[in-house]
Amino acid sequence: MRVALFTAAALVAFAANSILCRLALRGGAIDPGSFSTIRFASGAFVLTLLAARTRRPLLSTSGSWDLAVFLSLYALPFAFAYTRLSAGTGALILFGAVQTTMVLLAIASGERPRAVQWAGLLLAVSGLVYLVLPGLSAPPLGPALLMAVAGASWGFYSLRGRGAADPVAQTAGNFVRSVPIILLGSVATFSKAHAEPRGIALALASGIVASGLGYVAWYAALRGLTAMRAAVVQLAVPLIAAAGGVLLLSETVTPRLVLATVVVLGGIVMTILGGGRSAS
Repeated sequence: MRVALFTAAALVAFAANSILCRLALRGGAIDPGSFSTIRFASGAFVLTLLAARTRRPLLSTSGSWDLAVFLSLYALPFAFAYTRLSAGTGALILFGAVQTTMVLLAIASGERPRAVQWAGLLLAVSGLVYLVLPGLSAPPLGPALLMAVAGASWGFYSLRGRGAADPVAQTAGNFVRSVPIILLGSVATFSKAHAEPRGIALALASGIVASGLGYVAWYAALRGLTAMRAAVVQLAVPLIAAAGGVLLLSETVTPRLVLATVVVLGGIVMTILGGGRSAS
């Protein structure tokens, strides 16, 4: 039950990130680089306060620079992609890439999916391929590729974070290290930097609540999930994000997105119910 609650909280937080980012960028209230910097700087600040209870030097005991790099390679492409993607479409591409990355890494580490799980994975991937195929309602290729990079980076970050003894301190250390990397990556678009109060508020909400606290919940959930299940449960996020996009952003749900979502979620169900055993 504890794992289920942490997982549910994390999935809602992930969807909230997509909605908050899209909401901030769609109206031009802030640029992608500034949004990412404020998001992770605010998250790092709050998480550092929470981790202070350990009374240890944060950077020397928790987190790592390689995880911070993966976190940054997720953060910046995520924000820039959402300048041209809807909340639901972006989340579907993001977590489709997450699933593919995490499943492949799980297999490389020794997990052995059954035939029905392989079929589920292929079905989910085919749904993503259908979504991005050229056509009237297909998302633009450049932003779609950026979101796929973000998803692969998040997949690496998630698997490397499994087994964290202290999720709060681990996440705080990674966030603190990611801030200068994200800031450096934003320099290329510094001439276009701008931030209205509304954009700053949305970035703060994304950083403090949906990212900082949401990622702590995810690290806690990962301790009770296999890599395969951690991969597939995240594909529930696009449904939440798409629903939020319709309710809060007045976004339309295209037939292509509906069909792709059904196919991808069908793949999730097959992968989860297919069971599977670990080689370990």
